[in-house]
Amino acid sequence: MTGLRRSLMGLAGSFFFYLIQRRWFFIALAVGAIMMNLPLPDGLSREGLIVLTMSIVATILFITEPIPLPTVALLIIVGQILLLDLESTKVAKTLMNDSVLFIMGSLMLAVAVVKQKLDKRIAFFIVRMTGTKTSHICVGISAVCGILASFIGEHTVAAMMLPVGLTLITLTSDDPRAMRRLAAVILFSISYGCSIAGIGTPSGGARNAIMIGYWREFFFDPTNPETRRFLVDYVSWMIYAYPMFLIQLPFMSMILLYTFKPEHRNLSRAVVKLRAQIQENGPMNSRDWVTIILFLMILVGWIFGSDAVGLGTIAILGAAAFLVAGLVEWEDMNSGVNWGVVLLYAAVISLGVEMKETGAARWVAESFVEVLAPLGVDHGIGLWAAISALTTAVTNTMSNGAAVAVLGPLVLNIADVAGEDPLVIGFITAISSSFAYLTVVGTPACTIVYASGYLKTSDFLKVGWRMAVMSTIVLLVVASVYWPLVGL
Repeated sequence: MTGLRRSLMGLAGSFFFYLIQRRWFFIALAVGAIMMNLPLPDGLSREGLIVLTMSIVATILFITEPIPLPTVALLIIVGQILLLDLESTKVAKTLMNDSVLFIMGSLMLAVAVVKQKLDKRIAFFIVRMTGTKTSHICVGISAVCGILASFIGEHTVAAMMLPVGLTLITLTSDDPRAMRRLAAVILFSISYGCSIAGIGTPSGGARNAIMIGYWREFFFDPTNPETRRFLVDYVSWMIYAYPMFLIQLPFMSMILLYTFKPEHRNLSRAVVKLRAQIQENGPMNSRDWVTIILFLMILVGWIFGSDAVGLGTIAILGAAAFLVAGLVEWEDMNSGVNWGVVLLYAAVISLGVEMKETGAARWVAESFVEVLAPLGVDHGIGLWAAISALTTAVTNTMSNGAAVAVLGPLVLNIADVAGEDPLVIGFITAISSSFAYLTVVGTPACTIVYASGYLKTSDFLKVGWRMAVMSTIVLLVVASVYWPLVGL
């Protein structure tokens, strides 16, 4: 009996521990059950309530992560079939579109580029361009990170550039405690440089491709030539969004240098050591040059061919080219790509489509505008600021791609209800999703630099609020002054 009692107690303890670990999963299910049994609000259909409930439950699970995020994607897919009584074939069709192909191809390209290990050469290129003064090097790091991240995605560039930053830090001093503020400036130059530039082009992040997909899905009508403006191509996106990166860059560097005040104003000692290491490695080889040429060809394809065949097709073709050239093995792709992320974005985009189809997105939009109306911010710059603040709050609790996937249908319907241009509101949402400066989990770039061990979570709050205020002001000025000049 004693052994049986011990077994039962151990089983009860394990079950209790499981409940504690998964408590937010059960809380989310309870919230969903309560919502599903509420009386239908005026103007909302039963199907709309179901989709809205699924969205809120999914958001809770995104933020709290009691279960792996790809599991949330699987539940979204099953939920659409069982709760909305949709055919599995119809749900499957909404899971795979050009945006999802683009995300998948971009992740594969990221693995191929990182595989070539050009970090020390990039670091030496930066210091040759900027000189050895710390402030100049930090601006150079941000600029290089930004230019790269605007084309191949911030998580890729952060992973590539972290060794660059750590090389400069460790070559300056072996004592981490003596380099705390210098490390903070260099590492934040990497993560924030990637974040502010990721909105510069459609290939800079999944959120951009997701918003482009929503514009096409919600507003483009092949029989109406006037709706072709919602087919935003690569160059058009750059015209509207790239100046945001360029304007923010000097302000970001000033904020970082003012907030942390690095211990060393000159990194000449590190540069001497770096030069010696580069000389030992020898000149660039043929694989390095083939990698650069292939990537430039993919970039040209995105710029000139995306309108004809889609961004996703070119990204997939580029990944195939790296494999054919032997620059990367399929085993590297298979292990390096987070396929769960692809599934997650596909499922959330699919749910966003149902938000539109059932009228749930429009109902939420109308309710949001009604709340803003008494405050006088239901249109114009006041509405822009409200949407930017909402997106900033959400993106600091989940990935920016997931934030745009969740908010996209809502804000685009808000634009329709408020009489605003959906392109303007969409750009404000996509750009604001890059303002995830306050938390470690806000963006992959922040998570990557935090993993170096040089930063504290309090560092993100210390500098993040300054960055968020600056970025919001720049966005509103750009939207008010620059976009009308270029026809948006």
